[in-house]
Amino acid sequence: MPELPEVEVTRLSFADRIAGARIVSARVGKPLRWPLGCEPEQLVGRVVHGVRRRGKYLLLDLDDGLLLVHLGMSGSLSFATTHPPAGPHDHFDLITSRGVLRLNDPRRFGAVVHARAESAPEAVKLLGGLGVEPLGEDFDPQAFHAGLQRRHAPIKQVLLAGDVVVGVGNIYASEALFLAGIRPTTRASRISLARASRLHAAVRDVLARAVEKGGCTLRDFSNAQGESGYFQLEANVYDRAGLPCRVCQAPVRRMVQGQRATYYCTRCQR
Repeated sequence: MPELPEVEVTRLSFADRIAGARIVSARVGKPLRWPLGCEPEQLVGRVVHGVRRRGKYLLLDLDDGLLLVHLGMSGSLSFATTHPPAGPHDHFDLITSRGVLRLNDPRRFGAVVHARAESAPEAVKLLGGLGVEPLGEDFDPQAFHAGLQRRHAPIKQVLLAGDVVVGVGNIYASEALFLAGIRPTTRASRISLARASRLHAAVRDVLARAVEKGGCTLRDFSNAQGESGYFQLEANVYDRAGLPCRVCQAPVRRMVQGQRATYYCTRCQR
């Protein structure tokens, strides 16, 4: 599933090229997770001012309204001057004066949703419950610790929930907890300010490095230019069950939390 770094890498790969483009037409294929929310013809003539990211959502700001794009479990965006005819998994094309933005999603859990404004009900429903951005200036260690104090679930589950801090997906939660030396099963409310500060720094470090490496390509992720990511090659624990810890040489363990695989080191994480 594309996580925050993959979504940010995707944004960076086409945002500059589509900025200022005028929408010529839009094509909607098979139904996605949520409906577009307007007739495709209503998008014709609008100008794309820019592309932002909020959590795992991409926000295409138009001169009138915006489009919210989610990649779901297996979706990807491509942006090119021309595309081949739409295939069975190509479910949305935004044809602009600068190129075609295409959403390919084999499992159809992704979505493109139009909203009149970020304050419109359609946008608030999707964005309103998201926590603070981990790579933004508002991600404060003390506020992060205060948020953890209110949660009694295991810290790994709290990171994935996205209401304390948004976008720390499964891969990056395991990696950040390893760097911070915190066991994934530790109750969030029991984490001290000092340990929360280490976790805060680890989250920022892991996500920033993942963006720099182009994200993770475990199966088929690629950015809007078709380029794969390489962060998985330097993972400390994720998907390394049975292999020696890169720090202490103890075997990396795997367990399941909330139906998601968790990887950790019993010696380095307490």
